[in-house]
Amino acid sequence: MLSSSARLLRLLSLLQSRRDWGGGELADRLGVTPRTVRRDVGRLRDLGYPVLASPGTAGGYRLGAGAALPPLLLDDDEAVAVAIGLRVQTGGVTGIEETSLRALAKLEQVLPARLRHRVNALHSVTVPLAPAGTGVDPGLLSLIAGACRAQERLLFGYRSHDGAATRRTVEPHRLVATGRRWYLLAWDVTRRDWRTFRVDRIDGRPTTGTRFVPRDLSDEDAAELVRRGMASAGYPHRARVRLHAPIEVLRERVSPGAAVLEPLDDATCIMIAGGTDLGWMAVWLATFGVDFEVLDPPELQAEVRVLAERMDRAARAAG
Repeated sequence: MLSSSARLLRLLSLLQSRRDWGGGELADRLGVTPRTVRRDVGRLRDLGYPVLASPGTAGGYRLGAGAALPPLLLDDDEAVAVAIGLRVQTGGVTGIEETSLRALAKLEQVLPARLRHRVNALHSVTVPLAPAGTGVDPGLLSLIAGACRAQERLLFGYRSHDGAATRRTVEPHRLVATGRRWYLLAWDVTRRDWRTFRVDRIDGRPTTGTRFVPRDLSDEDAAELVRRGMASAGYPHRARVRLHAPIEVLRERVSPGAAVLEPLDDATCIMIAGGTDLGWMAVWLATFGVDFEVLDPPELQAEVRVLAERMDRAARAAG
């Protein structure tokens, strides 16, 4: 059995890992009686941790928000991830540079030597490339992340790619960061389907609504939905193209955020992508270095013919 101090740290780690815990669950995890769990919860409260309790057979415990931030428990991998994230700073989040440096200084001061070496090793071979883009308010990200964790609906105004304004009621599932963009994957209550929203297009501050039961969606499926949303949703043009190359080859040439690839056989695949300019899309397709066929739209087929004729004239002029 764990010592009382070790058990207290283990209890705190469990409370930080999930929103709600049943008293019986915690007792089983810790190998103690529910009475011991109640006593340990009282000790955590004495140390300043706001542990909330609900009575009854279905009751349990939750780590709430207090007046001051108590110490957090991080395992080795979590501590390294936080330190690396602070060093490179969160892409696209404005106004947190100085705060990130203060937090990093506090964390690195207490990092064990073995962990500090892992952080320094990665940082020493990383070159940051400052991309252009629209910054995102960290308060907005915190609000959305909190709604995802608390399983609370979000109500917000949203601007589509063409500037059209709509009101959305969603059940938030995951936040996804890519480059300078942040995306929210959520179940759209009105449209009854999964939707991907660019966070910088959310108007104002969302309001939280009722609790909901989360839908069964694996992280792999969630990532695929976001990729599809990034590749084609919100663009005025959507293309389907057959590419004559194995999907393994094309994955090295096509960014996951630019298009979705689906294998047809060992030598060909289908690519689905969106864009704002069909002429540019025709040029983009030519850069892959493989044969291709535009399946739709017909307007993109016409742009490919125009590009081919232009290239043919250029080749003839060059002799």
